[in-house]
Amino acid sequence: MTETRQHSSGAPPGGVRSPRGTSLTCRGWPQEAAFRMLQNNLDPEVAERPDDLVVYGGTGRAARSWDAYHAMIRSLTTLDHDETMLVQSGKPVGILRTHEWAPRVLIANSNLVPEWGTWDEFRRLEHLGLTMYGQMTAGSWIYIGTQGILQGTYECFAAIARKRFGGSLAGTLTVTAGLGGMGGAQPLAITMNSGVALCIEVDPERAARRVRTRYLDVVADSYADALRRCQEAVAARAPVSVGLVGNAADLLPRLLADGLAADIVTDQTSAHDPLTYIPNDLSLDAADELRNKKPDEYIHRSRHAMATHVEAMVGFLDAGAEVFDYGNSLRAEAALGGYDRAFAYPGFLPAYIRPLFCEGKGPFRWVALSGDPADISATDRAVLEEFPDNEALSRWIALAGERVAFQGLPARICWLGYGERHRLGLRFNEMVRSGELSAPIVIGRDHLDSGSVASPYRETEDMADGSDAIADWPLLNALVNASSGASWVSIHHGGGVGIGRSIHAGQVCLADGTELAATKLERVLTNDPATGVMRHVDAGYDEAIRVAADREVQVPMAEKTLR
Repeated sequence: MTETRQHSSGAPPGGVRSPRGTSLTCRGWPQEAAFRMLQNNLDPEVAERPDDLVVYGGTGRAARSWDAYHAMIRSLTTLDHDETMLVQSGKPVGILRTHEWAPRVLIANSNLVPEWGTWDEFRRLEHLGLTMYGQMTAGSWIYIGTQGILQGTYECFAAIARKRFGGSLAGTLTVTAGLGGMGGAQPLAITMNSGVALCIEVDPERAARRVRTRYLDVVADSYADALRRCQEAVAARAPVSVGLVGNAADLLPRLLADGLAADIVTDQTSAHDPLTYIPNDLSLDAADELRNKKPDEYIHRSRHAMATHVEAMVGFLDAGAEVFDYGNSLRAEAALGGYDRAFAYPGFLPAYIRPLFCEGKGPFRWVALSGDPADISATDRAVLEEFPDNEALSRWIALAGERVAFQGLPARICWLGYGERHRLGLRFNEMVRSGELSAPIVIGRDHLDSGSVASPYRETEDMADGSDAIADWPLLNALVNASSGASWVSIHHGGGVGIGRSIHAGQVCLADGTELAATKLERVLTNDPATGVMRHVDAGYDEAIRVAADREVQVPMAEKTLR
């Protein structure tokens, strides 16, 4: 029996749901925040497979086992204001006396010594119950459902629209695959940019779930129905997203052979782990059986399917489409499957997002611990008041308010840069203090940020100085956040792109209306994005050097990076 099959035995009969309101179960709001967010990650509205502790991203978990989950919940209820709980790959392993400025929780997930950093070794250790896969925000307790990746996806497609289509995706067709917790953001991000999306998904329940949560407009009845709907929408320049149930390794080659005029092609299937990508010659049930009985054969067939999948994407590239990798290691796995042109198209980060990273700009998310959507509405208004001249941000907040369904505790995300994040954090803290918000807010981010990740197939692909694989930066980022007053801090391995391919860090801080929280927020939300500016200054990016000079980010050897 595999580790995956062992998790559901201790699941609470009614499932997990975070408390709401202002009554505390823990000894203070910092502990209560972690207590609620751990549970929120496993809310059935939020998690992809909550009974198995899987939040998103294939096998990204919030806790190693249900016993470990319950132990963390119990520990958080008694954790004092000057104590810190240590979590080793989803299991609480100690509580230490620290101080009130220290994080209440320190988390390390999935980390392996580099030579042992392979899927085979990870799975062996996972099977022994010694580790778990934390993805990025699954094991760090700040996942907010598909909205968590939505603005980043929206910004990516907006950048493509500016680069190639005159600023709008109206009248264009994007073909993609994968409607899981991450990929499910694609259809809404595309229609928010006025485009048409054809989204392939192998699991009909996942496709249906995206319709229920308003990320996907409709699931087509057939291949012909999907093409008809998309072609009509393109002709009408109407923003529409269409799901098509099937396997991308079958359907993409068919679409290419049929001469589909795709303008953009990408992918967000669960390709980072070949055991979670579904080979095109297997049904879902047959895939489950083969995965458990013959994992090596499964991986071989999965990589062969990915090679076919990527070959079709390159075919669309050769036909003139804008094709990019969305950072799920599909290209790398296709190369292992024998396809020699797997890297013919770029990753999304160097192609569209790196200029934002040079400004320390990245994902900034917050969650209303009250559970009251009115608190998020109030924070939306505060964002617009705080940044009245930021037209892109104003458009995003308006669209999110109209079109994004909350999953679990109400939450919002937007992208902010160095010098902006701490302003909003302080504004939120003041809103809690004054009673404008009914309960505290937690503020965190994805590990995908400008200074918190080393990932040569995604965030740090094709760095100007060749420093793609330098992993000191996320470690420094975590140390900085732990030193600056974050409520909990995490260091993970393998998120997004798979084991052996990334190191990354996250932080979450609390706005509870106190003076102590205000001081911590100002430091964390200044220093966290500052490491992103520093990382890109060090790599020699002129924009980052300018930002550092203009905003007084101290980089002792900045002049040495000028080219």
